[in-house]
This record gives sequence, structure tokens and C-alpha cells, in this order.
Amino acid sequence: MRLPLFQKDDDYLAFERVLADSLDRPGAPGLLAWCLMPNHWHLVVHAGKQTNLSTWMQWMTVTHTHRRHAHNHTAGEGPLYQGRFKSFPVQKDAHFLTVCRYVEANARRAKLVKLAEAWHWSSLWVRRGGKSVLRCWVQPWPVNRPRNWLATVNRLMDEDVLQDVRQSVTRGVPLGNKAWKARVANRLGLDITLRPRGRPPKSTKKSS
Repeated sequence: MRLPLFQKDDDYLAFERVLADSLDRPGAPGLLAWCLMPNHWHLVVHAGKQTNLSTWMQWMTVTHTHRRHAHNHTAGEGPLYQGRFKSFPVQKDAHFLTVCRYVEANARRAKLVKLAEAWHWSSLWVRRGGKSVLRCWVQPWPVNRPRNWLATVNRLMDEDVLQDVRQSVTRGVPLGNKAWKARVANRLGLDITLRPRGRPPKSTKKSS
């Protein structure tokens, strides 16, 4: 069971400040989309040639933990985060839009708001004019956003599309077309993520 990371507005604001500080560090990725939820968060970022996502993520989560404990006077109570962060590469085409739609619709899908743009702790809220310390860090998307994007985000995702994204989230499977996934998995050493789960089928050799 995930414990709450954010219980009040100040908790969300404090994390946004940490994220903004992390984006100001050398080699930081570019911020494209995000959504902060009560017990987790999703970020869509562009990693440049100088970006080490593991180092960047470690700085951000450790800093968030330290600042939170200092503010709440809970030093020594342990980390906020357990285990390694999960990430996956995304093809810069319609698959990129699918991921951003999944992220920006997170609060609506969890029934925290009726409309996705009403959730203050997301990139959709900021693009709709909401105030945030992250506004100046938002970078242009590599794919043109459709004119009906707001309606698209608020529309239920097809179940098969939703499952594809969730598989990428949980297993690190690259999200893209078949040929692109194979190339990227081979280049990044992610071939194991493309293999079906479970034991391989037993051979059925017949004795003569």
C-alpha cells in the first residue's frame, strides 16, 4: 500500500519547488508534462545527451525527503521513497501524445476531479493558465498537440491503449511501434522487457 506523499497544498507546492530546483541543475532533462497525485507522481521528460536520469532522480527524491523531514521535524524517520524509480522511452509520434494524455488525465481517472484541467498539480492546469513555479520550466512538445486536446484528455482511454501504457509504466517496456521498440530495446539493453512474462513453454520432444 502506498502511503500519502502529499496531504495538503503546501506538500504539493514544496515538491514543485524541489522539482524546479532539480531542473536548474546541470544535465537536467527538459520537462514536458507531469501530474502529482496524493501517493505518487508522473513526469514526462526529455533526456539530453548530458542527462543521467538516475543521478537526477536521486538528487530530486533525496532532496524532497530531506526538506520534508526538516519542515515536519521528522528527521530520522526514514525515506519517503522505496525502490528504484520506473521509466521507459517513448517514440516521438502519436505514442508520445498517448503518454501525455495518460499522465494529464491521471487525476480525472482517479476521480479526484470531474475534469482533468481542474487538477492544480499538473501540466494541463498550468497550460490552461494556472499558476505554478514550474511554468517557466515547461518545454515545447516534440509533437504538435491536437486542437481538441482538452476533450481528448477528458475522454476515456480505450482499455487496450491504457494497458499498453501501464505495461510500460510497470515493466519499462518502450512505447512505440514494433520496429522502433526493437531498435530502442536493443540500443538501451531493454530486450528483456519485450519478452513475455512467465516461464518458457516446455519442449514436447517425442521419443522414438
